[in-house]
Amino acid sequence: MIDVSHQISAVRRTLGDRVVEGEEARVLTISQVYDTDVDDLWDACTNPERIPRWFLPVSGELKLGGKYQLEGNAGGTVERCDPPKSFAATWEFGGNVSWIEVRLTPEGDGTRFELEHVAHIDERWDEFGPGAVGIGWDGALVGLVLHLATPGSSVDPEAAMAWMMSPEGIRFMTASNEAWYEADVASGADPAKARAAADRTLKAYTTPPEA
Repeated sequence: MIDVSHQISAVRRTLGDRVVEGEEARVLTISQVYDTDVDDLWDACTNPERIPRWFLPVSGELKLGGKYQLEGNAGGTVERCDPPKSFAATWEFGGNVSWIEVRLTPEGDGTRFELEHVAHIDERWDEFGPGAVGIGWDGALVGLVLHLATPGSSVDPEAAMAWMMSPEGIRFMTASNEAWYEADVASGADPAKARAAADRTLKAYTTPPEA
């Protein structure tokens, strides 16, 4: 499916802090350069016909002030939109609200996709750390790699799930989780606590649903 080592090293991952609505929040940023122009990458990220080909089926209105829903995942409201440079939206899932912003910037012969996910620090963050959402976003970037390499292709949810539980998929999630652990420690987290959180995250991702 992909070269795991190459993909993991092609992605930048950082963590920071921010105060949002008067509460402390963590800022997770992930980015990768894609071999396409800004307009094509913008279309891949905002066209409801293309989004399901690399991410998830989406419904709603993908415009400023519009509400969206990703099938089986988060929904929210589009809060800012500056085509073809950036958009921002709430990310509402499981009764919690966080925020995402996507920024597209020309870089070399391609375009850098950068996603920022801001979430308040809560019990879930303390228990699992950044890998809980970071591994998922790493997977989304893989989907975008495959889609841009073969524009007409689409993600097969069953095949994607099977790959995740394959030896290669587990190696990918393990490497992603380790990279987020390193980013956590680099941002100032206690190494022992970060390690324990990362171990819990990897176990949650790699334990088959029926186990």
